Amino acid sequence: MKNISKGIALFSFVALAGCAQPELPLDHYYRLQIQAPEKTTGDALFKGVIEVQRFVADGLTAGRPIVYSEAGSEHQLLEYHYHFWTEPPIVMLRDQLIDYMRAANAAELIVSPEMRSRPDYRLTGKIKRLEKVVGPNPSAIAELELGLQNEKNGDIVNLANYRIEVGAQSQSVSDAVIAMNKALTEIYARFVASLRKL
Repeated sequence: MKNISKGIALFSFVALAGCAQPELPLDHYYRLQIQAPEKTTGDALFKGVIEVQRFVADGLTAGRPIVYSEAGSEHQLLEYHYHFWTEPPIVMLRDQLIDYMRAANAAELIVSPEMRSRPDYRLTGKIKRLEKVVGPNPSAIAELELGLQNEKNGDIVNLANYRIEVGAQSQSVSDAVIAMNKALTEIYARFVASLRKL
């Protein structure tokens, strides 16, 4: 009888301990949705094909976990454990730039390398910063280097660095992603505007 009582007590303790375990946080996934420019009519800015390469970035920024820094300690980067991009930023930013440039009528044809075309121009991008900033004034920072090269003669047509910081409504990751969308939209708009001046 004592053994049965001990067994019941042990079972009750294990059951209660199991109930006391905290729930694991849910994974959250975010996509970038850059605002498209107004449709442009008339001739394309560039004749021929522009091929947009997959962007490059350092190991942490290239990964799917969302990266953040703390105000005053921007030299140190951290990553969230439960907040991820739907795709690696090196792919997502490239695809968003292709869509943006098509809408802006930047060239007769704008493709990714998967099309295996013979481009007239090659566009490269480097992600220098793409992070949430935690602090009294939360924000998001996007910094990109974008370059366009003529494939026929190797000339650099355009090369520039763009850095935009946009304030976020709160400390949440969701609001930081909204701010990143605004920052990237501004960068892409400035880049296309620079192409119009060539």
